This record gives sequence, structure tokens and C-alpha cells, in this order.
Amino acid sequence: QVQLVESGGGVVQPGGSLRLSCAARGRTFTFYAMAWYRQAPGKQRELVANISIGGGANYADSVKGRFSISRDKTLSTVYLQMNSLKPEDTAVYYCYARLIKDFWGQGTQVTVSS
Repeated sequence: QVQLVESGGGVVQPGGSLRLSCAARGRTFTFYAMAWYRQAPGKQRELVANISIGGGANYADSVKGRFSISRDKTLSTVYLQMNSLKPEDTAVYYCYARLIKDFWGQGTQVTVSS
């Protein structure tokens, strides 16, 4: 069983930055695709950014130019660099990875508040 573990969430002021990380616990896997989703209170989970095994990335319009997704060279860890954070970025951020099936992390809270 693949267990994804996220880290890097926290509380930050508007305009600040955070970097989220996600990796499988205990083993290295070459995931076909990885992504970050987020879910704010009372809202549906939404795609923030995804990245393919070839490195191609896509972003939600709301984060373009502010967030950057990347993977390490083993293709087993995914990062989300979040800059110029806004209060509306406040949400639980979930890591997603695909092998033969889909896997999700437990989520990490990001709160943007002054």
C-alpha cells in the first residue's frame, strides 16, 4: 500500500510563501503523475496543479504565476512552491499520485491570514 505524506503547511501572512512537499512513506515509487488539490471549508476539492512524468505542468487559473509545481529526479516526490499567498488560498492541500491506481495524502492545512 502506498502512503503519501505531505509536509510544509502552516500559517502565513498575505503575500508570504510556503513550500509543500509530498512523498511516499518508506519507499521510492516512480509515479506516472502527481498533483496538488485543495479544499476550502464549504467548497469542493479543486485541482491546484499537476505534473506529468515528463515534467509538463498545468495550473488552476487562480494560482498561475504564483504557484510552481515540481518533482524530484526520482519522480517520487512532488513540491508546491506557493508565493504571493492570498487569504483565498486558505484550504487543506492534498497530494495526489497515480501508479496503477490513485493515491491521496492525508492533507496539510494552509492558512493565509494577517
